[in-house]
Amino acid sequence: MDREEVDRALAKLNAEHEAIETSLLALQDHAGRRLLEGAELTGTTKVRWATAEQTISMLWTYYDAYTVALGKARELRARRRWPGQSELVELTEILRGERVTVPGGALSGSTRLSERFTLDALVERMNSGYAQALDVVVTSDAIWSALPARIDMLAAELQRTRSLAHSVGVRPGEHPSGDDLEQITTELHALRAEVICDPLAFWSGASLSSAPGGGRPNTERYDRAARALEEVRREIEAVLAVRQDAERRLMLLRDVLSRADRTLTEARQARGEVLAKIAASDVPAVSGPPTALHEQLALAADYRRHSQWHRLSPLLESLEQRVEDELLRARESLTSVTAPLAIRAELRGRLDAYKAKVARHGMAEDPLLMERYDAARRLLWSAPCDLRAAEQCVLRYQQATAETLVPRQPAPLDGPPLDRAPQGRPGESGHGDWDAPTRPGHSQAPGGHG
Repeated sequence: MDREEVDRALAKLNAEHEAIETSLLALQDHAGRRLLEGAELTGTTKVRWATAEQTISMLWTYYDAYTVALGKARELRARRRWPGQSELVELTEILRGERVTVPGGALSGSTRLSERFTLDALVERMNSGYAQALDVVVTSDAIWSALPARIDMLAAELQRTRSLAHSVGVRPGEHPSGDDLEQITTELHALRAEVICDPLAFWSGASLSSAPGGGRPNTERYDRAARALEEVRREIEAVLAVRQDAERRLMLLRDVLSRADRTLTEARQARGEVLAKIAASDVPAVSGPPTALHEQLALAADYRRHSQWHRLSPLLESLEQRVEDELLRARESLTSVTAPLAIRAELRGRLDAYKAKVARHGMAEDPLLMERYDAARRLLWSAPCDLRAAEQCVLRYQQATAETLVPRQPAPLDGPPLDRAPQGRPGESGHGDWDAPTRPGHSQAPGGHG
């Protein structure tokens, strides 16, 4: 090498020396490296970090040897501005010859105790070792920066979902979604612990053949847990909707059953009134309160209280139809029980209507009508009332009223009907004196006998 070649080689090696020093110091201060040194590692990360630590230590050893060799070359070049031939030969040997001796180790994979390198070869060896160590540090730091935070956010969402599930009665051992929540909780705890202890197990990508940190975090287990939590959340929201619907349906059932009870109570009271006011009346019995329905409704409320929705829904469907039927039966019972009172009221109304009609025609003082009206009224306004007798009295009053208000037609006289005209001879007008019919043997012409 001539002087210019030596100077160019020294300049290149000086620049590489500064770059290597800067990179090693940055690696020494990297947050990922400090985390790796303080963590209790397991699995793939433990193995790869152990190798990376040896590599980093060996890099500093290589760097020191490189620094010593480069320092000798600098010192030799600095002796004279124009180095002689012997000096150029020695510089060439230092700069291009295998003059750097380093211990054998992990970087070379050699079993020899020491190895000799040129400065350029030693730089290449350091670059390769640095890339491997940096890949472990950067990859671990990337996973620790991404996955634990996401897991913690998912765990917070899980806690909110667990609180909502507890409020609607979804608990482990009682509802499938409660068991799913327990499994998701266990999975997230295990996943976070594994990510902290073995981050490199959650990395996907051919990082060894690419730039340090090449690839991406493997979030398959996290995504699976997130999907499972979302499904459980939707299920719990459905349960919440079922609970709200069940509360509404229970309130409606209580209201309908209460109306049925009140109707039956009214029917029982009406039956007592009918028995007291109507004589010889066949009044149907009124059943007691629907005890079985009340028990079923209490059971439904118990299911609601203990959040047993899978049992509550079919029970509510059955109760809704049965309670409606009970209300209809109660109303029919009230109608049948009060039928005699309705008949009496109808008879009273009919009697008063005919009396008003008689008064309008000025026949209110008719003795027969007054007698029959009083008879009917005594029966209808007395207790107990004989409905059959009262109905007959009202009918007789109606008949008497009709006979009084409609005059009789006169009987027709003997002879031709009034609406028939006598048959006249041809040429006659057909008019004559109908009040004085012509007797046989008498003439209608004026004048006497001829």
